Amino acid sequence: MSIQWFPGHMHLTRKAITERVKEIDVVIEMLDARLPGSSANPLLAELTSGRPTLKVVNKQDMADPERTALWLAHYNAQANTRAIALDASVTAPARALIDACHELAPLRGGMVKPMRVLICGIPNVGKSTLINTLKGKRAAKTGDEAGITRTESRIVLADGFYLYDTPGMLWPRIVVPESGFNLAASGAVGRNAYDEQEVALELLDKIKARYGAELDARYKLGLTPQAIAALPDEELMAAIARKRGAIGSGGSINWQKAAELVIADFRSGILGRITLETPEQFLRWLHAGREADAQRQARKKERNKKPAKPDKR
Repeated sequence: MSIQWFPGHMHLTRKAITERVKEIDVVIEMLDARLPGSSANPLLAELTSGRPTLKVVNKQDMADPERTALWLAHYNAQANTRAIALDASVTAPARALIDACHELAPLRGGMVKPMRVLICGIPNVGKSTLINTLKGKRAAKTGDEAGITRTESRIVLADGFYLYDTPGMLWPRIVVPESGFNLAASGAVGRNAYDEQEVALELLDKIKARYGAELDARYKLGLTPQAIAALPDEELMAAIARKRGAIGSGGSINWQKAAELVIADFRSGILGRITLETPEQFLRWLHAGREADAQRQARKKERNKKPAKPDKR
């Protein structure tokens, strides 16, 4: 299954970013610490090319700290880029992004040359929560569903520091299948764009080897982490369904209810501190996805070729 979601309001967001970025000093891209590669928007990178970028790896309190460290090193090694990790609901770490922006654009700041910052990210990445934390009040709508923010707004964080908030945006074609599933599991994709059972099975497949102890702690499976890692995905979800009461008539497994339980537990952090990808894994997925997409495009181009007209001589 290929997961794609780019509704109409995201076209408007793309246009707004294209115009706004012309006068921006620093771009803040918020990433989900549980999927820092999959939540990085390649369309945003294209639209903001050449601008200093601060990668804010958000929701660090829900992510695997060892893997968060790997991702911070990965992004900090990139040119004209800084990366920090934070939990958007905590005031002190959130303030660190202002200092990071000044490091990226040291000649900006103050009323004569105000710092103009564009903050972007995928839907449901915690952008609005961060802004509310920075302002100390409810400046932006929040919610556990993709697509809450729909219009751009300007927020004054300090004298000479202007933050432009934009709606969450994905990209028109997700060429990395693993990213599509990770984005769906995190809540970045609209519910009508994916099948919960497929996403839950993919999620269990990704986490069972490293986070078997967390799965056992949550669902009381009575199995060792090694045994959990060896279970086929369907058997693991069936075991979770039995423990959580996702049972239909005649004792049959209610696969839909079980899938919704697993996804909800991951999104809320009840499963524990889990990260779905490492930089090395994501780069492999990206390379394979781009190759497959190039092959698809080549086949499409070949099919669309018009047959040569016969020579009438």
